[in-house]
Amino acid sequence: MDSAFLAIILVSTSEVYSSHAGITDWEDAMVVREGVPTTLVCTDTSVSGAVAINWRVKSLGVDEWKLVLSASENKKFSGGASKASMKLIDPNFQHTGVFSLFLLPTTKDSGLYSCLIKQQERKEKEKIILLAVLKVTVAPAAPIPQHSTLRLTASVNPSYAITKITWATPRGISMKSVKIQNTDTVAKVPRVQLGEGGDYVCTVRLWGNSSNTAFVFNVNVIIDEINPAKLSITYETEISTATQAQTPFLLTCPGVRGDYVRLYWKKMQSGFVLVYSNDSWGGSTAFAKPDKRLQLAGPPYDAESGSFAFLLIPELKDSGLYSCEVCLNDVVSSRITMLSVLKVITRQSSSKLELVCLYSEPAQVKRANWKYQNKSRQLSLIGNSPGSISAILPLPITSDTAGNYTCTIQLENGQTAFATQVVQMPHEPGRDVEGVSVTTPSLLPSLSALLLLVPLVAAAVFVLLWRQKRISDRGIEQSLSVYSREVENVYENPDDIRQAPPQGSVYMDLKPRGEDDVYKELERY
Repeated sequence: MDSAFLAIILVSTSEVYSSHAGITDWEDAMVVREGVPTTLVCTDTSVSGAVAINWRVKSLGVDEWKLVLSASENKKFSGGASKASMKLIDPNFQHTGVFSLFLLPTTKDSGLYSCLIKQQERKEKEKIILLAVLKVTVAPAAPIPQHSTLRLTASVNPSYAITKITWATPRGISMKSVKIQNTDTVAKVPRVQLGEGGDYVCTVRLWGNSSNTAFVFNVNVIIDEINPAKLSITYETEISTATQAQTPFLLTCPGVRGDYVRLYWKKMQSGFVLVYSNDSWGGSTAFAKPDKRLQLAGPPYDAESGSFAFLLIPELKDSGLYSCEVCLNDVVSSRITMLSVLKVITRQSSSKLELVCLYSEPAQVKRANWKYQNKSRQLSLIGNSPGSISAILPLPITSDTAGNYTCTIQLENGQTAFATQVVQMPHEPGRDVEGVSVTTPSLLPSLSALLLLVPLVAAAVFVLLWRQKRISDRGIEQSLSVYSREVENVYENPDDIRQAPPQGSVYMDLKPRGEDDVYKELERY
């Protein structure tokens, strides 16, 4: 295994070396844009008189030099590698020492060029120049329709002559540049706007010897002010599915790589609204309403490389139609997902516990049902309305009714989704199952309230007993006082005693409780 890995490294290294072998075999190098008038500079003012010049070229993948043109004071002729546009800049080169070559290059004209100066058949000077030709394409054709994807593609021949190609906007902002097919470097502006026209800048950096290592080219882009882009849209088969509320759900997009993605949402009879967009080239993301419950999915998806999907943690209100559109070079692929959301809640009264199963988008739900873990036990079910079904359990919960209760919905396409509710004995703590929030009723609040009342009742009883004791003591004192003053008249005139005002009396509500009530007996006397 290690030897195989080492062999791969050696092969890769040798390939890189061979691709740049002879990288210093030229004195100068230049990058020119295809079709743009170019001059290969070659001068020598030290020679004059009977001077001859030979321009030769060695194309890529060829080991031999071919003659482009040859000229002397008396004669001039073109070689087999000559093109119609190729000519000497100065016909009077014998006197000026300017031997430069003019041409209108194509990518096929790239290669090594030799400027060989001879005098009396003796070699005076030779200069080798690497000519690299840049080819730039702009799509769509100018003027660029608004909202289309602007594509800027650059390639240099020979590719081994360069280290990097980069793009920048008219405002000087660096753009994401991606190398494809080992030759082309692409930058894109998805959904280009009217204000994004202007001169885009392509910078090419060279390997090896050169008087200039960075060559800069302006590429003018004109945006159509009137006509918008005409996008081609392909629709995939609609998906119907369901999931539990508050649990992660993977909302997939078309399985193609794209320049940008746009996610639309439609609820009931309303129209589609844009809820999320992402540009894999500019790295921009936009929300209609920022929401942490919706975000781009991670691996194996990668928005930066144009692979899109979304992770949604839905509530009941988040159901509906989702349309995910992925656009690549003005070709749109769309996938629509109809999503139902399922949620379980509980309602409790003094005599019953109601397990309520709520589900959205009932139009795509074929049936909904509750089942107990003991399948032989029949449940009392209530279909309250479309989108809701309840199971009724009598209270208190016993060992026969405690356990797992599962609500299952089946869609028209046969897919199912379910949520399980655990119902436990009153003394057992509640727990959640599969993300469905469930709270089992508890007696702890009532017991806590009763415990708080105990000291209050005790205090009230103490105050009442204390007051009754004071009343009794005061009554005895009054009786003794009367007895000491008028002991002989205590029983002689009882009517006077009844008419006398009370001394230090206390009001008490003494209500009769029946025929034998003690207070009725006292009234007789």
